[in-house]
Amino acid sequence: LDSLYVERVLSGGPKVVVIGGGSGLPNLLRGLKHYTSNLTALVTVADDGGSSGRLRSELGILPPGDIRNCLVALADSEVVMQQLMDYRFSTNGQLDGHSFGNMLIAALAGIGGDFSKGVEKAGELLAVRGRVIPSTSTDIVIVGSTISGQMLLGESLVGTATERLTSIALIPPDAPAHPDAAKAIKEADLIILGPGSLFTSIVPNLLVREIATAVATS
Repeated sequence: LDSLYVERVLSGGPKVVVIGGGSGLPNLLRGLKHYTSNLTALVTVADDGGSSGRLRSELGILPPGDIRNCLVALADSEVVMQQLMDYRFSTNGQLDGHSFGNMLIAALAGIGGDFSKGVEKAGELLAVRGRVIPSTSTDIVIVGSTISGQMLLGESLVGTATERLTSIALIPPDAPAHPDAAKAIKEADLIILGPGSLFTSIVPNLLVREIATAVATS
């Protein structure tokens, strides 16, 4: 009955694109998936802390944490699968703090030879209602400038800045958008920015020029 409902009712729902990251976006997706399955989540990949930051540094992949949270939020799979994706190891060794879901996405990216393909395969395993894609497939870093002229390199420092920020930029500044991002925005009936941290979850997506242009012309 659930499959029939998704196929007959939710598949005819509005096309919605949500842009953001962090903890705000998954909470929004958990609600939206009950109204439409035509969902596209464009997620920032600037995270450099925790399990995501470690995998990013060690494996040279994009940080999977925010994407994992969105996949779980849209999942239509068994609860145990969702719990597995959220499971964090607690040890005295190198696995301590690592999320199983992050490692699974990293493994799938290695198998497919591409991070976006890894995310796509993870979405199939979780039977997600909709689609989750990184805003860019390029390794990006957030750079923030404060009123005193201090430069903050990385999401962790920008997110915990004690001074007022005067500007935010990306390195590299010309990072291309995911190939499907502009198309999804162009076809959307509704575009939602956030909720989430302005400087670390929302703005980094809009600093990808193709995404900002697509939103502005939608």
